[in-house]
Amino acid sequence: MGLSTTTTTTPTPQTEATAEPGPDAGLAARRDALIAAIRGYGRVAVAYSGGVDSAVVARAAYEALGDAAVAVTAVSESLASGELEEAEALARKIGIRHRAIRTEEFADPNYLRNNPDRCYFCKSELYGRLAGLMDQLEVDAIASGANLDDQGDHRPGMRAAGEKGVRHPLQECGLGKADVRALARAWGLPVWDKPAAPCLSSRIAYGEEVTPERVRMVDQAESWLRGRGLRLLRVRYHKGDMARIEVPAEEFPKLTADPVRSELAAAFRGLGFKFVTLDLEGFRSGSLNDLIPPEQLLSRKPGVAAR
Repeated sequence: MGLSTTTTTTPTPQTEATAEPGPDAGLAARRDALIAAIRGYGRVAVAYSGGVDSAVVARAAYEALGDAAVAVTAVSESLASGELEEAEALARKIGIRHRAIRTEEFADPNYLRNNPDRCYFCKSELYGRLAGLMDQLEVDAIASGANLDDQGDHRPGMRAAGEKGVRHPLQECGLGKADVRALARAWGLPVWDKPAAPCLSSRIAYGEEVTPERVRMVDQAESWLRGRGLRLLRVRYHKGDMARIEVPAEEFPKLTADPVRSELAAAFRGLGFKFVTLDLEGFRSGSLNDLIPPEQLLSRKPGVAAR
């Protein structure tokens, strides 16, 4: 697929000396190490979703390289409504060049099958397309927003990154999620406290086919909840068109009291859900990984997809 015509630039990047300092010398040192590491890559394309991790890498890349850095956002049915527009606006704030590319993971039966290694096929599509566009983008390397804390999670997409030679500057510099958020805040990035927003397909229970219709149902359901003032949330799709809503326990009253309860049920049924449930354990990032057989998790090193 070709590139979109969306372009974002500003005249000249800040240097490390003029970049906004962190709240302490330790964070400032980690900031400078990140910028130096990315400068060592040469010209770079950042796989950029607009979340806090990739935004920090994009800002550091712009600090290091100016217009020799570009942020690239993948667009497909799994991208939640409004995310592209927010990513574009943030890229403008950072000053980095921005491109949107179309990815076609929904054309891959392995992806649609939705086994626990689904993310491998998604990232293979993304990084494969980025690798094929390196000459057109005029870059020497691809960088991701994976941070140090991601190494202990179920991340089959990391194997795809390794196969394409993708660099992980946050991991290389020893930056975990707390460091990333602190650096984003010091840099004045408005996403510094944005909740994690993985792709919509991650809401579909493993073994249930990923389809554009199902991710649309999830997207619209989550948008409905956000419209009622909820910020930290997930709507999980389970067998039989069942919605399992996860929100923090202290937010339960917002959903269980009428008229919102009845309005919610009617709205979700209108989207195609046959059953609407509230998970009494509350919000848990990555809760669908609980469905992966333990032997599959224990038999793999981090970043190696299930077979």
